Amino acid sequence: MSMVIKKEPAPKVRNRRFLSEEKKDMISGYLYIAPFFIIFSVIGLYPAVFSIFLGFQKWNGLSPMEYVGLENFKVVLTDPLFWKSVYNTIVMGIMGTAPQLIVGIILAYLLNLAFLRFRNFFRIAIFMPYITSMVAVALIFGVLFSDHESSLANYVLTLMGLDPVHWGTSEWGTKIAISIMVFWRWVGYNTIIYLAGIQSIPNDLYEAATIDGASRFQQLFYITIPMLKPFILLTVFTSTVGALQLFSEPTIFLGTGAFTRDEAMTIVMYLYRDAFRLQSFGTASATAIILLIMISVFAVINTLLTSGAGRKKRGVNR
Repeated sequence: MSMVIKKEPAPKVRNRRFLSEEKKDMISGYLYIAPFFIIFSVIGLYPAVFSIFLGFQKWNGLSPMEYVGLENFKVVLTDPLFWKSVYNTIVMGIMGTAPQLIVGIILAYLLNLAFLRFRNFFRIAIFMPYITSMVAVALIFGVLFSDHESSLANYVLTLMGLDPVHWGTSEWGTKIAISIMVFWRWVGYNTIIYLAGIQSIPNDLYEAATIDGASRFQQLFYITIPMLKPFILLTVFTSTVGALQLFSEPTIFLGTGAFTRDEAMTIVMYLYRDAFRLQSFGTASATAIILLIMISVFAVINTLLTSGAGRKKRGVNR
């Protein structure tokens, strides 16, 4: 009698698929950077998209929205105060931004000289205005450029044989005071950027130029400035954007009457007035869209001009 031995089926082994180390690293990397993108989406991306949507709506913040198409843009573009704010922004931007770029290159070149004593002290001192509170800066400049004849600015003008200026009420007095404030606050920032760029230039170029008999000015014009082109492009772009977004300096310098006077009204101040004083969020959003277009156009123009200047200088060197 033969015995039949039944083979019991082997227990099924579950196929567990574990993540590879590469995928784990990828997931952990995304988790680390996720907070930034979440915060940016909430406080950056969503308000920008919502502002574009509001540009075509009529809304005071409480009542239901009403679609008005391009009416908000028509209201803004036909408002004389808006064009006055554009004029003020461009004028104060040129007066406060262009000098700081030129002076920043010169100061950075001087701070990099080997024979200059107390270089670290001067580097810290020239960067201090950038980290100083904007309120404190505006208060100090409010005293320096006071309408009183005994203010420091008017005292200097008197010594030069000129008449005192009403800095806080006159058209050009206000623009000059605010432009000097912008220049003083940001020239140190650009100087440090240019200084970092100069220190990245190989010393062999300067040594070869010295052997060939090039003067300090020739080295600055034919070596330093062409080699600083990427840094100049960066500062031109950031300065252009900052100039078109000018808000804190005129607002704090002029005080509560900043939004009722037009001699220093900037585009951002015009936007702020529409949104939070007139409760017209539609026209304010339309102004923001127009400002975005202006920033893009000016940034492209400045980049093209700077790039053209750099190519021209390289052609001269050849």
